[in-house]
Amino acid sequence: MGHHYLHHQQPHHQAMDGLVNLFTKANHDLSSVQFKLEREFHQVYPDNANPMKLINRIKKIQEELACLREQCLELLAAKQNLIDRAQTTLVANRNLIKRMEASSGIPLTGDAEDPAFDNLNQIIEEWTSQVRSGTGAEKHDSDSEDINKLLFSAIVQSN
Repeated sequence: MGHHYLHHQQPHHQAMDGLVNLFTKANHDLSSVQFKLEREFHQVYPDNANPMKLINRIKKIQEELACLREQCLELLAAKQNLIDRAQTTLVANRNLIKRMEASSGIPLTGDAEDPAFDNLNQIIEEWTSQVRSGTGAEKHDSDSEDINKLLFSAIVQSN
């Protein structure tokens, strides 16, 4: 019985061996082709123009860009969150001060005499319109070109 079992396994093993050998040979052939190509490219092209190296660099850059894009989106969300919280807190505090002024008979500070508040509102307006437009190209083209505009336009265009 044992002998019959062993005999039965034999052809299966031979077929498997043949397949493994085929794959091993194919793998070896592909490796040598790749090696020859690399050597040829290395001789033909200067280092910085080697197509194989460029392809690898492009792949790497694409991966890094995807990662950067994620981080930019997180950053923008965090900034929006910060602005919302700041606005809520500051407006609440301002209303509280106005109520205290009113109850203690101090003359109320008008909006015109509150440049800090105007400034805050202007900043929030600019940020909001920037987020809406996506590109943020309009408004002002000063040297202090807002990094968020660049971030946001990059994110929107890569979508």
